[in-house]
Amino acid sequence: MSQPSLPPHHQPSHQPPQPQGVRRPPSRGRRSKPALKLIAGGVLAAALVSGCGSGDDDGGENGGSSKGAQAKTLGKVAMPKVGKEANTMGTWVTDSTFVKGDVNKLVGYSLDGAKSKWRIPLGGQLCWASPHMTKDGLTAIVFRDGAGEDASCTKVGLVDLKKGKLVWQKEGSDSEGNAGVEFDEVTIGGGTVAAGGTDGGGAWSLDGKPLWKPAYLADCDDNGYAGGDDKLVAIRGCDSEDSSTERLEVQTVDPRTRDVKSSYKLDEKVEYAHVISTAPLVVAVDTGDSDGGSGVTDILTIDDSGKQGKLLSTIDVLAKGYQPDCRATNVEGCTQLALDKASSTLYLSSEVDVDHGGPGERISGLDLKTGKETGKTKMAESRSLIPIQTDDDGSLIAYLGSMYSEAGGVVRVDPKSFAMDTLQTHPDDMKDVESDMDTYGDCVMIYTGKKLYIGDSKAERPTADSKARPLAVVFGA
Repeated sequence: MSQPSLPPHHQPSHQPPQPQGVRRPPSRGRRSKPALKLIAGGVLAAALVSGCGSGDDDGGENGGSSKGAQAKTLGKVAMPKVGKEANTMGTWVTDSTFVKGDVNKLVGYSLDGAKSKWRIPLGGQLCWASPHMTKDGLTAIVFRDGAGEDASCTKVGLVDLKKGKLVWQKEGSDSEGNAGVEFDEVTIGGGTVAAGGTDGGGAWSLDGKPLWKPAYLADCDDNGYAGGDDKLVAIRGCDSEDSSTERLEVQTVDPRTRDVKSSYKLDEKVEYAHVISTAPLVVAVDTGDSDGGSGVTDILTIDDSGKQGKLLSTIDVLAKGYQPDCRATNVEGCTQLALDKASSTLYLSSEVDVDHGGPGERISGLDLKTGKETGKTKMAESRSLIPIQTDDDGSLIAYLGSMYSEAGGVVRVDPKSFAMDTLQTHPDDMKDVESDMDTYGDCVMIYTGKKLYIGDSKAERPTADSKARPLAVVFGA
């Protein structure tokens, strides 16, 4: 099948000066992918969560009228004292516990975040934490094989978030029996824990049985996997004639055997691919000219019902100014978006200029079958407006960022009219904390049980600009 061409991209527009009274996050630079190896050495799993840090008409008068509940700060997790930046990925909420990744451990808290219930020592820093969680509260992590700076990301663990238990930990080995394979990320889907990276991919069943291993030396490797529910999707990279690049392929695979059920070759211009959803299969790609550190130039919807995948629609992220945030080299981990699977609607925020030169944000809905916009909210002037997740009724839950003069909150967006109603407003004494987490943090947001959970994915020393912010905070009535 011939490969459809990706649309041409526009140059990024110049951002106007920021007015007093608005805080905008600095752009996070893209990470370069490590060189190809020569010899290898929360909420429901389907929910998508938002990340911190974040030329059109006004979209009409579709704002909401309700003020919502005045929320309280229910609990704060203190930022660990570290000498240098440390990875603290992992933010999950079960029916009884709020779980947060910390330095060299996982910690379970009461649902209000006020009291610790248990901790799981890992002996090394977290490298990756799957956003997915099974119905039984199981998730997967990758962590270092020791506390030293030279420790490698070789440990894969299955975690029971309800019991506060590391069920098992495994160390990857390749097809030749060489131990100590490093992994960049891990996911869980279809009863399988699958880890991938520049050394290739490996997988285990939930009872710890090895299912497949990275090849010792191969022209093609699994860069990473996307899970959730009953599916597993691999992003596979194959060496090209130009040894500095890979040709990427999206493969829907059998979670038990890795047999390929469906495959779709991406355009040769694509440098990185990120799976937003496995069902429907939605892939964000970067052709190398993404701006602002988002790591995305286009979003593709792929029909993987047949052996040969088919492209259903393409959303030109650059031309429309949408702002999803995907970690440059990882398959999963995209934030600042939400997906309603029932209606195949993807929600993305965009930054636009308002009458007096001040920035603001709005959220647009996009039909994944056609790639066309279904509607958009009124602009939130001088503040961020970030998709968090969708409700069972299809409505969107979004975070309304804080300002110098006003705290943030949570809003509900009607999927048809795009009118916004406020669900909760946060305490004014937390507006600076919210702003610092939004600006300097690398956060995950989950809204459940009428509570907003914000968890930072990294711990770092406070600076004169960022000061001291919490590692996590819980807002609720």
